[in-house]
Amino acid sequence: MQQKFCQSCGMPMTDDLYGTECDGSKSTDYCHYCYQNGTFAQDCTMEEMIEACIQPMVKADSHITPQQARTAMTQFFPTLRRWHK
Repeated sequence: MQQKFCQSCGMPMTDDLYGTECDGSKSTDYCHYCYQNGTFAQDCTMEEMIEACIQPMVKADSHITPQQARTAMTQFFPTLRRWHK
């Protein structure tokens, strides 16, 4: 099975992380940190989202530096649904 990622912050998704649509159903595209009740929790730019995600990514993987995390997200985020142009 292919790993799903939040289409806003890039976090790997598990069933307990799905956000919610307006009707209370699970959003299969966004995590609950980014998407609640059918709307985005943060009104931000892609660059602001990247900056907010650096520390959690470094904390989750002690082998990555903040600059490596920023570089990886700068390449990955434009492919996510929320930021894709």
